[in-house]
Amino acid sequence: MSNLLPPIQHQVSTSLSKSLHNPPNFHMIIYIYIYITSISLCSLHSLMARSRPSSVSSQASTSYPVLLLTLLPLTLAAFAFVLQWRGGFNDSISLSSSDHRELPGMDTTNSSISSSKSFGCKELSGRSHNQSFPYYRNWKFNFQSDLRPKICITTSTSAGLEQILPWIFYHKVIGVSSFFLFVEGKAASPNVSKVLVTVPGVKLIYRTLELEEQQARSRIWNETWLANYFYKPCNSELFVKQSLNMEMAIIMAREASMDWIIHVDTDELIHPAGAPEYSLTQLLSDVPANVDMVVFPNYESCVERDDIKEPFTEVSMFKKNYEHLPTDVYFRNYKEATRGNPNYFLTYGNGKSAARIHDHLRPNGAHRWHNYVNEMKLGEAAILHYTYPKFSDLTSRRDRCRCKPTKDDVKRCFMLEFDRIAFIIASTATEEEMLQWYREHVVWTENSLKLKLMRNGILTRIYAPMVIIQGLRESGLFRDVIVRAQTNQTEIFPSVEKSNSGKSAKSGVVSSGKIGENGDSQATARRVLQISDNGSFPSAVPPQSPPGQEDIDVEIC
Repeated sequence: MSNLLPPIQHQVSTSLSKSLHNPPNFHMIIYIYIYITSISLCSLHSLMARSRPSSVSSQASTSYPVLLLTLLPLTLAAFAFVLQWRGGFNDSISLSSSDHRELPGMDTTNSSISSSKSFGCKELSGRSHNQSFPYYRNWKFNFQSDLRPKICITTSTSAGLEQILPWIFYHKVIGVSSFFLFVEGKAASPNVSKVLVTVPGVKLIYRTLELEEQQARSRIWNETWLANYFYKPCNSELFVKQSLNMEMAIIMAREASMDWIIHVDTDELIHPAGAPEYSLTQLLSDVPANVDMVVFPNYESCVERDDIKEPFTEVSMFKKNYEHLPTDVYFRNYKEATRGNPNYFLTYGNGKSAARIHDHLRPNGAHRWHNYVNEMKLGEAAILHYTYPKFSDLTSRRDRCRCKPTKDDVKRCFMLEFDRIAFIIASTATEEEMLQWYREHVVWTENSLKLKLMRNGILTRIYAPMVIIQGLRESGLFRDVIVRAQTNQTEIFPSVEKSNSGKSAKSGVVSSGKIGENGDSQATARRVLQISDNGSFPSAVPPQSPPGQEDIDVEIC
């Protein structure tokens, strides 16, 4: 036994010397434990060897308990001390085990890009250039072939890079592999387009004359379900455009062998609550095979300041959807949660949906798909809708619509009451009056009310999107994407003039960007007039408000 002690002592001394610069690991703790135990056994062996033969039995019977009672607490104390020393230890065995899972898109190779140039993208790149977000170190930009099921998102947007890039990469983190972006306005400009096209998995579809001609031949124009929204401005025009784009996106998704498709706006984030590893792929892989469509109830953002610049990283408070609340809790807190506004939510409350790709899939408005088997609503996951999070959203919505600020005319432009009121305020009030109205109707400043509604489950804090996007920004990801696009001089996007082209005078084709203006196809107009009065066909699912005051009255009765 004594011959084993020198090698063990040497190994322990070596491990202790290394630990002066590194936290102790699991192996070093084992060495220390063996060392102490060996000393104890050797001491016991020596004591017994020196004992007289006649008294071996009696001394052994007394020495064993005494030594064990003495050494066992000392050994355990030494073991506990080592565990606490310098903040614990890293078990390399457990870290490399097969049970350790990574977020979607992770790889063991380092694919980060470093650059000392910012190309004026300070707003996107953030203050820090350190790799503080742990998942970016091993990030795979092009991972769509690795994920199952394969999920794609389609959207129609005119936003800028400051909104689209965080939106794309957040959804990449949770498992989305492909994006079909129908772009116009700022999103179709050269400075934005040349960045977006460099992101793997992103396909841009510009609103060109060719696209509008193709969509004008869509069978949607010969059907009734969308007819009530033809030839109306603003929200109705966008609703028709989104539906036409969604129908094209289904074809592209099928060609790309996608399994699921989701329509999400660039002011919305998917929140896969309840899924392991915060993974949308895991969430959808657990959906029963006989379910064709999954509905995500939406939560609405509740801003707490009037100077929000980056909603995705500055807003953490959300109002829960009616579908995720007990009925009595919803109705009991309805008045206080509404805060004098027309409804519980400022805008829509009927969520968004994901659909399996199959041969007969059709859009059913921006919020739903035509499903032919079953659908289900998710009990925890949601769509986070950042609604009027910036004060400038009042004027930007006003500038996009060509409507008169009257109660009658705004009904043509907007489907929901709050949008109508906000448009009139933005069109008639002074800057100071607009700000005061925004603070009263949008900003949540009453701490006692927030605390009460949080205790009752109406309001909730959600930090995951904020942490993910801020981490990606601080890691330098957005900066690197922009830098890479700046160094690529290839012309890979059409001109702004072509992207934003309207109707050709010679083609006679209806432009979805010109719906309702003089000069539209008379044949199409006659067809719409013929079917618009036929009530036997179901209409598309529009944005809908949550249950309102009339529903409360019914519930009470």
